[in-house]
Amino acid sequence: MPFQQPDSIRYFTFDIFSNCRVTHAIFTRSGGVSPEPWDSLNVGASVGDELERVIENRTRSFNGLDRDHKSIFDVWQVHGSEVICADAPRKTGTPILKADAILTDQPQVTLFMRFADCVPVFLYDPVHAVVGMVHAGWPGTIKRAAGLAVAKMRNKYGTKPVDILAAIGPSIGPHHYQVGPEVVEQVIKAFGEDAQSLLQQSLDDPPDKKQFNLWKANRLILEQTGVRHIEISAICTACDIGDWYSHRGENGRTGRFGALFALSSSG
Repeated sequence: MPFQQPDSIRYFTFDIFSNCRVTHAIFTRSGGVSPEPWDSLNVGASVGDELERVIENRTRSFNGLDRDHKSIFDVWQVHGSEVICADAPRKTGTPILKADAILTDQPQVTLFMRFADCVPVFLYDPVHAVVGMVHAGWPGTIKRAAGLAVAKMRNKYGTKPVDILAAIGPSIGPHHYQVGPEVVEQVIKAFGEDAQSLLQQSLDDPPDKKQFNLWKANRLILEQTGVRHIEISAICTACDIGDWYSHRGENGRTGRFGALFALSSSG
């Protein structure tokens, strides 16, 4: 079963990592301490919630997977394509680096990111024991952040893309993700002849809007780098705001759900 709930914390896991020496989770919004509109496991500190509650929610998330919250390495997500390699946890009080992809080969480091419609991309190289996580909204997808993360894994750790196990997590589905002409133009510029397959228009869409399939786009990016093993959750965050925070589905007044990825200490 993809959903796990050992206690009040409920989270999603990927089948592709079921027999791997990794710890991972994409947390639903259940089991936290935040009130509406952030109810309840909000881990975003920049959406209006009180910092004390956010810290408690992050701690509960880590405890739910038996990870020390002090092992966290997170970044200031800016819808870019910068890739950071983490050799140690981020110490409390140190500046948070701006990036949208994190890699590590250190079991004592827990990668952690926040989402509310954007695409979580998980990357695992079982040969060299490297994990990575990417935050890809439409800007990060256009900039091929996931592909740049794979390239960094190859250059830094010797990863072969064919060995990578990749997963695309809960995020906004194409049927809820209408974009305007300015985004459509950038998709066409970035993906060329493949853009047509990533942009669809239904009878219900306004004439100047198209649906951008972020799942398919990120899968294509990974495949073009040589990744062959890819799982897509196909869970739309805007379809189920009972489980997920959705920036679009809740008109911008919402929290952020957390995603966690780490090498198991035994491997």
